[in-house]
Amino acid sequence: MEIIVDIGLSSACFYPLETEKSIIRAGETGAKTIEIFMNADSEFEPAFVQNMADICKSYGMRVASVHTMGSFTESYHLFSSYKRRFFEAKDTSFKRHFDVMHTLGAEFLVLHGIKKPGSISDEEYYDRFGELTLMGKAEGLKVCQENVVHYRSESPDFMLRMGEYIGDDFNMVFDIKQSIRTGINPFDYAEKLHKYIKHIHISDHNDRCDCFVPCKNGTFDFKRFFDLMKSHNYNGDFIIELYENGFENDSELAFALKELKKLL
Repeated sequence: MEIIVDIGLSSACFYPLETEKSIIRAGETGAKTIEIFMNADSEFEPAFVQNMADICKSYGMRVASVHTMGSFTESYHLFSSYKRRFFEAKDTSFKRHFDVMHTLGAEFLVLHGIKKPGSISDEEYYDRFGELTLMGKAEGLKVCQENVVHYRSESPDFMLRMGEYIGDDFNMVFDIKQSIRTGINPFDYAEKLHKYIKHIHISDHNDRCDCFVPCKNGTFDFKRFFDLMKSHNYNGDFIIELYENGFENDSELAFALKELKKLL
């Protein structure tokens, strides 16, 4: 099977614009790979999901990943001390993401996981995440833990233990801005966890701002980072994931896509 490595865009760049409109804007930049954030219950309706798939197809965009809708509620629904909520959530609200992924052709589902301090032990968390991972694996999909500031996953050591506990099925999404916000050098984090990293969120930064569009007054060495990941045989995508105040206009995103592709 041909391995495609690309610089893509996340629909999160345009939030709070509606998801389908965000996909259109991503397509207008010339992006050929996209990550889609789910943002409302109605967006899981089959007709809505098919419309998203049709929009992506019209722009020739491949959907690499889907981000869960309930990032801020995962600690409550999936990873709280009240275990009944976990069983209910994994079979309903969590599993419905798989249906979306199959329609869109996405491989990775991105979770934030448990916020600090949390009400369950690390071992219990690993057990539950491992169960979600196996659910995804059974459907040919990869459930991924993202490193996020103020979550347990902000710690490389926590993630290493998680990888060792879950084993070869452990999948990680590495996010540069989240590493910066945690106060950890992204190169150090990526070097330490490289064997588990399957998907990457990229952004630039300087001493005044920790997240903005690449190729515009930033200090991050993307060439060095791409080379580092290549040296570890990383064969996934690099998705530009920003917030709406991280760029001034869509032409900056289009420029970043072109310039970063030259460095790959």
